[in-house]
Amino acid sequence: MRKGESLVAHLDWALFIVYMILLIMGVATVYSTAYNEDHPNIFDFSQKYGKQIMWVGVSLFLGLMVFLIDSDIYRKFCVPIYLFTLVLLVIVLFMPAVNGAHAWLGIGSMGIQPAEFAKIGTGLLLARFISNVNVKQQNIQTVLLANAIILVPMTLILLQPDAGTFVVFTSFLFVMYREGITYDPLILKVVNSIPGVKFKQTWVGSHFIPILFVVVFLSVVTLLMSNETLEFSWLGDVKIPGFWSVIIALTIFALIMFLILRFLSSRRDRNRATFVVLFGYILASGLATTVNYGFQGLATHQKDRIELFLGLKEDPDGDDYNRNRAMAAVGSGGFTGKGYNKASVSSVESNHVPESETDFIFCPFAEEWGFIGVFVLFGLYMFMLLRIIVIAERQRSSFNRIYAYTVAIILFYHFAINIGMNIGFAPVIGIPLPFFSYGGSSMMSFSMMMFILLKLDSQRRDVLQ
Repeated sequence: MRKGESLVAHLDWALFIVYMILLIMGVATVYSTAYNEDHPNIFDFSQKYGKQIMWVGVSLFLGLMVFLIDSDIYRKFCVPIYLFTLVLLVIVLFMPAVNGAHAWLGIGSMGIQPAEFAKIGTGLLLARFISNVNVKQQNIQTVLLANAIILVPMTLILLQPDAGTFVVFTSFLFVMYREGITYDPLILKVVNSIPGVKFKQTWVGSHFIPILFVVVFLSVVTLLMSNETLEFSWLGDVKIPGFWSVIIALTIFALIMFLILRFLSSRRDRNRATFVVLFGYILASGLATTVNYGFQGLATHQKDRIELFLGLKEDPDGDDYNRNRAMAAVGSGGFTGKGYNKASVSSVESNHVPESETDFIFCPFAEEWGFIGVFVLFGLYMFMLLRIIVIAERQRSSFNRIYAYTVAIILFYHFAINIGMNIGFAPVIGIPLPFFSYGGSSMMSFSMMMFILLKLDSQRRDVLQ
């Protein structure tokens, strides 16, 4: 900050105002959802809405403290911050389980989730690392270190277990892709060791994001077919288990691609074409096999959730109850909604939608305000995400830009998956709606993440690279 300038001289007021609007809307929704006639005062700290106001106050205080710190501190001390969050993730594994997960660190009568703060540490260190390497001349060491920064906290979070946060951490892969960190060095090291095969780059390594979508598609198809049996009456009533039908389909597809590429390729490129088909076939078959056997090895409740999400089974009064009731609440809001504090399906008092003030807070909001309210809420989040992207692209420092993109993709993950859970488009994995859901850890971590971004942006003119 230049001498004589106000602390907030270069604050991005548009982003800050949207952040404050979401905070206020979140508190109002928690109040209406968890309203208790015996405790009508919104500042009653014995109730969840009173505690939410407390968490908002704490978050704003932490945000102010974060904003007062010179932006260069986050670059210099990102390693200690990252290591500190890892230590907390290790400590929490030895804490008593809450709802079957070792995810909470008790501090007096309160508890925090270190996994929420690990997102900040990982985002800062990843930004520091990528900004310090020449991605155009990346090597195996660069790729391995970038992935290690992400995989270490992911592994610790998986041990808790916390599937929701684990999924959120995959968002950092998109940041790597945006900045040009690919898997080419690893793949080229392997394939170029094969006699007669020589690649300068690979489509697989350079385009792992599109490949992720293919992987997800193949995994879903495998799961859908695993419990099926195909009958071929014209072959004498031959029956083929669903999983093997997937393998057979992949084999036929690989043979067709092999013949096409062998026919169209020059003699010089035939070995390369053969390798591409063979390598792709092995990977796809291995993935299908892994998904099939991995699914069978999951715990019963985990398999039930996946089968319910994929429509392989129905359990309206059991494991699928939350999602069904949430969708009923969203649908009951209609176009204009039932009005504030008039939710009947999703209120805490009715108990028709468990966790309606946390993971399923979107459904009481939709029930109260209808399509119009949902449209406004979507608009606010979309504006926030687009504003962060604008902020990212105007940075002089690659560190600032990369960190901004980590914030954007994390917020997008939370927003998309949380609402997807409420409307039946995503499995129930326990992800809060940013700045909206009840809870201290998520509120504080999201706020600190946002204020770090605001601080970095406010001092962008003082950064030369």
